[in-house]
Amino acid sequence: MPDSGYRVTRYGHSLQTATRAFRDGEDDETVVAALLHDIGDTLAPDNHSQLAAAVLRPYVSEKTHWVVLHHGIFQGYYYFHHIGQDRNERERFRGHPHFDACARFCERWDQTAFDPNYDTMPIEAFEPALRRVLSREPFRQV
Repeated sequence: MPDSGYRVTRYGHSLQTATRAFRDGEDDETVVAALLHDIGDTLAPDNHSQLAAAVLRPYVSEKTHWVVLHHGIFQGYYYFHHIGQDRNERERFRGHPHFDACARFCERWDQTAFDPNYDTMPIEAFEPALRRVLSREPFRQV
């Protein structure tokens, strides 16, 4: 049953986001980030991006960490104007080396992953990628 007025559950949204990234031929790290990008949504709705990024940080590149960390603001492009916020808030990051990657993440996978009729892959399909990414030697943080 969907929650929070969405047409899919948070779990379904996460699976669908990862499925879309996988079908676009993205690497394991990006697919895992797509799968886990909203893991903090229920616990910390106002800063879920930061929570998810903190969990993933030891296992993903600086670029992927940045994308997950900022995806909430970039996703706002699609709905902030409906709730009285500035949809162009992401523009303050224009020029950052990962701006385009984050915009693409939201446009291609996150924003579109609310379709209850989408042929979503099951969680088991992502287990090998999860194991490969989350069993890595942690990246050394600077």
